[in-house]
Amino acid sequence: MLADHSTLRTPVRPPLPEDGPVLNVVDLFSGCGGLSLGLEQAATDAGCRLDITLAVDFEADATIVYTANFPDANAVTAAVESYFDGDLGAPATPTEQATAQAHPRTAILMGGPPCQGHSNLNNITRRRDPKNELYARMARAAEILHPAFVIIENVPSVRRDTDQVVQRTIEHLESLHYTVATGIVSLHALGVAQTRRRHILLASAASAAPAQTLLDQLLGNTVAAGRTLRWAIEDLADLADRAGYDRVPVANSTNVARMKYLLENDEYDLPPHLRPPCHQTAHSYKSMYGRLNWELPAQTITSGFGSIGQGRYMHPDQTRALTAHEAARIQGFPDYFDFTAVTGRGALATMIGNAVPPALMRELGALLLPAAAAFAEPAPAVSAAPLAVARERELVPA
Repeated sequence: MLADHSTLRTPVRPPLPEDGPVLNVVDLFSGCGGLSLGLEQAATDAGCRLDITLAVDFEADATIVYTANFPDANAVTAAVESYFDGDLGAPATPTEQATAQAHPRTAILMGGPPCQGHSNLNNITRRRDPKNELYARMARAAEILHPAFVIIENVPSVRRDTDQVVQRTIEHLESLHYTVATGIVSLHALGVAQTRRRHILLASAASAAPAQTLLDQLLGNTVAAGRTLRWAIEDLADLADRAGYDRVPVANSTNVARMKYLLENDEYDLPPHLRPPCHQTAHSYKSMYGRLNWELPAQTITSGFGSIGQGRYMHPDQTRALTAHEAARIQGFPDYFDFTAVTGRGALATMIGNAVPPALMRELGALLLPAAAAFAEPAPAVSAAPLAVARERELVPA
C-alpha cells in the first residue's frame, strides 16, 4: 500500500475499479479531501468502489478542490451541525431524519473536526475554543447514520480539552454499542515525509472487527519510517516553470538575509542574535526561521509553510520557503491530486496545511475494508424514535 516515488509524482490518477462491492462513505469536516483520497487509494487496491454520499466542509475553497477531485461525490459547503443538529442521545430531529434517509447504508463515517482550538500553537483559545465541541458532532452523526466504522482525526492535544470532548464522545459511542479505541499515530511511520502525529479515535460496530485490534495493527506499521524530505520533493527543486502551484514565496529582505546566513554557514537553526527580539531570549520555538534538512523528515506542515517565520520551512538549498506543491507533496498528496481550481495563495496554504495526509486513511482503510464490505447491504430506515434504542436493531448488516 505504501506510496513510492512513481505514485507520489504521477500526474495521472489510477483507474478506479469498474465493479466490486460499493461502500457508502460520509466525510465530515472534509477539507480538500485527504481522508477521502486515502480511502480511495485503499479501496482501489482492494477492488472496492466508494460512493461518497456526503462530504461537508465549511470552507468553500476546500469544497471546490474536493469536488474537482471527487466529481461523483455529494460535496457541499455547509456547517456539519446543519446536518446533525440534535443533542447526543435525543430523538432524531426532522433535519437528521432527512439526512439519514438521504444517506443510507453508511459503511464508513470519517472526519477531522477543527483542530486549531486544541493545538499547542494556539495561545489564545487553546483547550477552550467553542469550535472544540464540533468533535462531538461526529458521535451524533454516528448516532444518526449507524455506520460500521467511525474514524475521527485530530491533534494529539485534543485529549486535554477542558470540557473532555474526547471522553464524552467515547462514552456516547460506547452507549451506542460501538467498541472504541484511541491512539497517537505517527504519520512518518505510515510513509509521510514529516514528523506529524495525530490522535485517532476508531469506533467499530459490534458486528465489525474490534476497533482495538485494528488500531493496534495501524500503530504497529513502521515499514516506511525512513521517508525523508529528499524522497518527497527533491525533483521539485529546480523547476523551470514557477507559476501557480509552484510559485515561490517572496520573503522580505531581513528573512532573505537570515536564509543566506544559514546556507553560507551550513546551519539549520538561526542563532539568537539574528532572530527577532522576542525570540532572542529563552523560548521553545527553535524551529522558527529554521532550514529544512534533505535527509530528515520535515516538521509538521501548517498553513504557515510559506514563511520561515512560521516554522522550519526554509528550503534546504535555496533562499526561500516551501511552495504549495512542495507542501502538498510533504503531506503525501500525489501530483494527480488537482489543487488548481483554487489559485489564491492564502486559500491554498490553509487547505494544504489543514489537510489530513492521505496515508492515514490509506493504511487504516486497508485494514477496515474487508470488514466494512459486509455492511454494503441496505440497512433499516431511521425512525424518529430515540436512536439509542434503534441502534441495537441496526448493528448487524442485512
